[in-house]
Amino acid sequence: MKDTYRHQGLRRQLIDALRQKGLRDERVLEAMLRLPRHFFLEAAFAEKAYQNVAFPIGVGQTISQPYTVAYQTSLLEVRKRDKVLEIGTGSGYQAAVLALLEARVFTIERQEFLYQKTKTLLQKIGLKGIRCYHRDGYKGMPEMMPFDKILVTCGAEEVPEALKSQLKIGGILVVPVGKEGRQKMLKITRLSSEEYNEESLEDFKFVPFLKGVEKL
Repeated sequence: MKDTYRHQGLRRQLIDALRQKGLRDERVLEAMLRLPRHFFLEAAFAEKAYQNVAFPIGVGQTISQPYTVAYQTSLLEVRKRDKVLEIGTGSGYQAAVLALLEARVFTIERQEFLYQKTKTLLQKIGLKGIRCYHRDGYKGMPEMMPFDKILVTCGAEEVPEALKSQLKIGGILVVPVGKEGRQKMLKITRLSSEEYNEESLEDFKFVPFLKGVEKL
């Protein structure tokens, strides 16, 4: 796996383009500048890795557009040593960005094919602080709660109550919610044991958030 000067130059151009789109969290942009996105794509798409485009990664799933990754990550306000639950490991790119922000990442993937493939890739890259699980993301990880931050990388028809309940007081849940094809990004902050503040933000398009698990 090589990260050439050409790749690095294309990555700088991508990050500059994200800034022009209004993204301002420099910690997130710096993490994405350091991370070779082409490592997370099939060879057929590697030449286009630094376009602001989503690509298929198998079993009907996609790697999100860089803009979407930067936007969601910025909303999380990740701090060093934050305990972050990610729902939808996919290619592993988003989990890797969180790890570069020095979070402790617990990432769940329902597709066993992607779980095995991505766990192997992350180990090969050598990123620390990421634990991968093959399980139902709708249930979260109650045995590891509470979490400082929870990130959902697929489109839910409604906010899963189990995930809200696994947040710390002061914790943040970022989740796209809406019918298939178009979701509204929500930022939900837990104010107390019973109270939450919900902000409705930009529209996005994600693959659907499905219950259960898929085995090989």
